[in-house]
Amino acid sequence: MTVAPPAFARLTAKMRGRRTALLGLAGMLMVGGGAVAVAQIAGGDRGIAPINASADFAVGDVRVDATGKNAFEARDNGWREAQRLGWAKLYAKTHAGAKGPALSDSVLDGIVSAIVVEQEQIGPNRYIARLGVLFDRARAGQVLGVSGRIRRSPPLLVIPVTWVGNMPQAFEMRSPWQRAWARYRTGNSAIDYVRTAGTGVDTLLLTASQTERRNRHWWRAILDQYGAADVLVPSARLEFAWPGGPVTGHFAARYGPDRELLGSFRIKARSAAAIPAMMARAVARIDGIYTDALAAGLLRPDPSLIIEEPVDEDELPEIEETEDAVTSDDPVVDNDDAPPPAAVSSVAVQFDTPDADAVSAIEAAVGGASGVISAQTSSLALGGTSVMRVTYRGDLASLRAALQARGFNVQEGGGTLRISR
Repeated sequence: MTVAPPAFARLTAKMRGRRTALLGLAGMLMVGGGAVAVAQIAGGDRGIAPINASADFAVGDVRVDATGKNAFEARDNGWREAQRLGWAKLYAKTHAGAKGPALSDSVLDGIVSAIVVEQEQIGPNRYIARLGVLFDRARAGQVLGVSGRIRRSPPLLVIPVTWVGNMPQAFEMRSPWQRAWARYRTGNSAIDYVRTAGTGVDTLLLTASQTERRNRHWWRAILDQYGAADVLVPSARLEFAWPGGPVTGHFAARYGPDRELLGSFRIKARSAAAIPAMMARAVARIDGIYTDALAAGLLRPDPSLIIEEPVDEDELPEIEETEDAVTSDDPVVDNDDAPPPAAVSSVAVQFDTPDADAVSAIEAAVGGASGVISAQTSSLALGGTSVMRVTYRGDLASLRAALQARGFNVQEGGGTLRISR
């Protein structure tokens, strides 16, 4: 068996974990107090962990047919062929169909961040698959000659609602609509989606009935829990001509606690087997609706959802300065030397999560670091690399030092951190 180069071997190991997340085999069990609470939270077939929301360049539907001395070599040859084909498609997409320079396999190993298995058939010495290739935005952007920066909206919590007959549901049960949102690569969107796995307390807080409430106090508590500024409610309702027959999907994009309708459309599928593909198309179209609304200035956070509104300095009353005699017994405090309070910031932290216990342990360790206000996993990939949103007081250098003091090895790049032990 041919041994893959180290960079490609690391990529293969990383993708095993991401593929596990794509197949929905990951989930976290949160235990509440009492047997009834445990049953409400853990009962039923719920929860689909969203894939990593990195801003990598994504190229899908790359078809390969490769051979090798054995199944492992055939797969590695197929993945390398996918990298070459994916690079050609990416360059043509960003340069109006132009043919780009041919890159060596070693260069491609450096700019490819992951291989996504969409469909594959593995034989004794043949590999046929439809794959997706993810290119690191910073590294590939330098070769492509395009900017690696994208404009993003404020963080917006997503609650996908599915209508089953006349009954709406969100995370109460798994659905094709929830799965489509979990699989959508939000990193390439201008919308900063806050997606949840739909497990634990999500099933109690993020219900379909909650999306119809307008109580701002309750919404404030929920949005603060998930670190979001407002809420998005994309909905899907399916109509079957007959069981297993043609399907008509009715989709709508709503925004805010008042469920403001930004757009709606219909998509038809020939059979029930085509529902996953229809859902994927619908998510992409709804993302376009939200992106257009952002460009038009319609996705502004609701002021009523802000817990603390800033005070305008012009509205503060003027205070007359008076000179008081200072005696030798009075303590003298020089306010000019007092350090200003450190600003509160938020950063994405990547970390390896071989199992659910590792997620809880690392969250607790990071949350206990000096200056950290909150640490919550925003993208879970058991067996791979997960992403945690860390809110802290101070600058990035102080956070890095605090994490190193907790025993982590910290790497910094592109405004994000990666920790390991």
